[in-house]
Amino acid sequence: MKERKLGLVSAISVCVGLIVATSCLLSLGQGMGLAGKGFIVSMFIVIILNALLAISFSELHNLMPEVEGGLGQYTLVGLGPVPSIVSNLSAYVLTNLLAGSVEMAMCGMVIHNTFLKQVPAVVISLILLALLALVNYMGVDIFSKIQNIVVILLLGSLAVLGILSTFKLGTGQVIEVVNQTQPVVTGWKGITSLSALAFWLFIGIEFVIPISKNLKNPKRDVPLAMILGILILFVVQTLIGIGMTNYVTLEELSTSSMPHMVFAENLLGKAGGYWMGFVTILAGVSTINTVLGSVTRILSGMADAQMMPEIFSRKNSKDTPVAGLILMVSIVAGILITGFASSSSLTNLLLAASCFWLTSYIMVNISVLVLRKKYPDAPGRNKKLTLFGIPQIICIAGDIFMIWNIAEGENRIFVYKIFFAFLIIMTAYAYTWVKIIKRTSFQEYITLESINEN
Repeated sequence: MKERKLGLVSAISVCVGLIVATSCLLSLGQGMGLAGKGFIVSMFIVIILNALLAISFSELHNLMPEVEGGLGQYTLVGLGPVPSIVSNLSAYVLTNLLAGSVEMAMCGMVIHNTFLKQVPAVVISLILLALLALVNYMGVDIFSKIQNIVVILLLGSLAVLGILSTFKLGTGQVIEVVNQTQPVVTGWKGITSLSALAFWLFIGIEFVIPISKNLKNPKRDVPLAMILGILILFVVQTLIGIGMTNYVTLEELSTSSMPHMVFAENLLGKAGGYWMGFVTILAGVSTINTVLGSVTRILSGMADAQMMPEIFSRKNSKDTPVAGLILMVSIVAGILITGFASSSSLTNLLLAASCFWLTSYIMVNISVLVLRKKYPDAPGRNKKLTLFGIPQIICIAGDIFMIWNIAEGENRIFVYKIFFAFLIIMTAYAYTWVKIIKRTSFQEYITLESINEN
């Protein structure tokens, strides 16, 4: 039977579904609390940068259409083994560990505050984590079967809540403009500095690449799904953001550990709290399930490519990479138990995760420029979109700017401590693995021809 090909709508669904998470609502609420409607400008800046990033990913995909791993393999060809290992570990392993811990922590807090006040939040989080670990160990990925339904429920719920709140149709008390607290962040410099926080709302657009072989028109749909996906999210999140300022003071939005829950309850009372609680649980559990299912296989793929120890490629009878699953669950559980994912640290963990992903995106854009130099006449490149490397240069500059402005004061120091500590550890591991254990040269690049043949 001929394999059914997917259209643009399915590609957008995959792109959007993997970006939407509870942590986005946290970042959105706190961003709107800090800058008011000015945060929408911060979001738009990120939209522009991600549209340019989509051009880079599209070019790399056209150069290497048979590559399914995406970012790590692109940097392997462009920059060599050490940057490839660091980019893979940064964008997919560490980022998802930190973000997954935040999702589990928020799920635990929401269930505790809304449904089970007698059970500690951390206990709820650990029970959920254990259940999802068991599901993944058995090789049963429930959410993969209903991905489109989950996306429709999440985006549909957020869109309805956004429309109700933007047009002041809720049952709660509307905060008039004259009674609204003033934003802490103002001016162009302040608004642009918040782009680092807004970045988390649109992270991971490249997840559409692994399904590119199943698309009817991948050359067109890969970049189009990325751009349309973030535009859809921008509209929905703009509605939610404006709605938040109609029902919650900016001061409360910026200081609350769960601003989306405060917003929903102010909008529709207890019913709104239960509704947003359901959305939070659905998004959080879906996200951590995706993390456990996908990152363990990324580690397995790295082991197959001899970039990680061989144990990570071993699978049980259900085709689950057990070592990676144990590692992921153990680290997430450790973060939850030690309190690093407590309410006071949630945003800082997300900002640290953003630093890792931004670093990987910098490597992607550098890879594009390097490969243009090494393979100027390679087939598949759309020379009309190269524009002398301007999109890549803008992206690199924008990513560096966001890392530099990731936070302020003590929070900035805390985020940098997490970021640089793990970056040093990853670089040391990559150096040791490539030079000492595998005894290969840093300049031993995989060619464009060889990776397309595999």
